[in-house]
Amino acid sequence: MTVANLHSVGRPMKHSKGVKRAAAWLLPLAATVLAAAAGCNKETRHAPDVWAVVNGKEIKREEVDKYYRTRVNPEGQEPSQEESLSQKLNVLDELINNEILLEKAKKLNLEASDGEVEDRFTELKSPYTEDEFQRRLKDQSMTVEDLKLELRRQLSIQKLLNREVVAKISITDQDVTDFYNANKAQFNVAEPQYHIAQILVTPRKEQQIRNRKNDDATNEAEALRKVKMLMDRLNSGADFAQLAMDYSEDVNTAGTGGDLGYVPESSLNQSDPALKKVVVGLKAGQVSQPIQVQTKDGARIVILKLMTRESPGLRGIAEPQVQQTIRDTMHNRKEQLLRLAYLAIARDGARVTNFLAEQVIEAAGKLPDAAKTTMPQRSPGH
Repeated sequence: MTVANLHSVGRPMKHSKGVKRAAAWLLPLAATVLAAAAGCNKETRHAPDVWAVVNGKEIKREEVDKYYRTRVNPEGQEPSQEESLSQKLNVLDELINNEILLEKAKKLNLEASDGEVEDRFTELKSPYTEDEFQRRLKDQSMTVEDLKLELRRQLSIQKLLNREVVAKISITDQDVTDFYNANKAQFNVAEPQYHIAQILVTPRKEQQIRNRKNDDATNEAEALRKVKMLMDRLNSGADFAQLAMDYSEDVNTAGTGGDLGYVPESSLNQSDPALKKVVVGLKAGQVSQPIQVQTKDGARIVILKLMTRESPGLRGIAEPQVQQTIRDTMHNRKEQLLRLAYLAIARDGARVTNFLAEQVIEAAGKLPDAAKTTMPQRSPGH
């Protein structure tokens, strides 16, 4: 096993720091719930660019295409017609759900205020320089006004779900005890485990970069300069997780501060010997020197931090980490269930017509050329 896939190895139930919220710029907040429109009065007339109608509100092809483009890598292989249509149907279904929830939020006076929108906008913009921020907007085919409108929608829907779903969740001490007794095996650590975080740098251009700075070393010289900068900042007291979110080139862990979770010692035995030696030799809270490792994808440089080390044995229910893990797990499960039920009920009470779905059925999975999305060309260096 290499450092590239350490994040996929861990205990059956990893420690959680709370209910995590998605921070994507453009992804609609509500998950796709129902594929079929329910309780709808079918519209008989509509313009060709109208792909759905929700309680009289039109959702046009242009809006679907905008979100669709954020989910397809323009430099990757072009998706097939079937794949493209499936993704567009998913995007449209999410937009339908969001419109239904947004209407409910407005009726309950839960629409986000201008101040809340500005605060969230400032929070999103703060990690970037002005040039970086404008480039990111351009890459997403957005304007500042588009982003603020999307933020208002997201915040309004979140306020609605917080009141109608999250506020109804209650987890008692007895619930925690019952969960622990039914899942004791999950709290039995059979071997030493290491909670590790990483900052990854590669000396080549990556197809996808998910760090907040959109920073990517594209050759060996850039990689070495980047690693030196990172070590200088770490030695000066900079926060490891923040640097990982800003600069790590690992698409899977940059967003969570480089957190790889808990890695059993047996998994380390399958990794690069130098990597294992470094991990075992670290003390809790200590950061390693840069380590160069060879993977099937080429050379990589990693900086590791050992968060905690766990010895073998059964973790008792009185331990704070065990309590928090159980409460977080139960909260996540209940929230997911209640959210699905709430969205289903909300959709049942709406008048929805999905014209795109009708076209796909009528055309046996095909769509006229006029409805296809043209991916924008990326400028050099982006």
